[in-house]
Amino acid sequence: MKIRVMLLCAVSICCAPLLASHKGKSVGIEGARLADVRNLDGKLYHVQGVDLDADHIWVTSVDESNRRGYLHQFNRATAKFERQVDLTDGNRYHPGGFTIGGDSIWVPVAEYKPDSSAVLVELDKRTLAVKGKFFVEDHLGCVAMTPDGLIAGNWGSRKLYVFDHARKQVRVIKNATKNQYQDIKFVDGMLVASGSLSRKTGAIDWYAWPSMKLVRSLRAGVDDRGTLYTREAMALKANDLYLVPEDGPSRLFHFVLAKP
Repeated sequence: MKIRVMLLCAVSICCAPLLASHKGKSVGIEGARLADVRNLDGKLYHVQGVDLDADHIWVTSVDESNRRGYLHQFNRATAKFERQVDLTDGNRYHPGGFTIGGDSIWVPVAEYKPDSSAVLVELDKRTLAVKGKFFVEDHLGCVAMTPDGLIAGNWGSRKLYVFDHARKQVRVIKNATKNQYQDIKFVDGMLVASGSLSRKTGAIDWYAWPSMKLVRSLRAGVDDRGTLYTREAMALKANDLYLVPEDGPSRLFHFVLAKP
């Protein structure tokens, strides 16, 4: 165990105390190994979503006191803040779980209440300028890109709205589980959805697409601050799982999943 902790510390100086504090107290992510924990060096509010590419980490957060919503950009190598864009759209200031696709970043920005309204905003990944957006008559808290368009979840993802490339709604899927999905991604031909079952338990679910048959589910526990890992932001790159469950000051947790 001592050798393992030392090796992990070579990756991140905060891993050893975190792993030690978890011993016997948390299941972490079922079937996964905690590989790294990084402090995001910049001001974040109530975190909502995360995604990454080779150079950057992006996080959405909502400043509830001032009714503003932001997309924040961090350097992937240093985890230091680089820039942010204000996504507030009138009464819509809640940016949710988002997704990167090609040269675009798709972010839902909604009123901060269920059964309300949202806009799905397309940003240029390089400049963070708005490329386009369209209106939806419901709160939307997360979005992912499918081969045929977009899929977005409403408040708690009780419904999933499917849009084609022309931004026309073509399908509504009812969430048959109790999992309150907060962030979703489309990975290797499957929809991956992360959310909470209770304040201290959650799960990450894999669905075959387009059948929406549940094919895999991993339980989640809490971190050393008592925060549910799947409370908010999730991204998945192959078997590398990234979570940002905490409001600012926030940490990026990197888990390596066992192959199914």
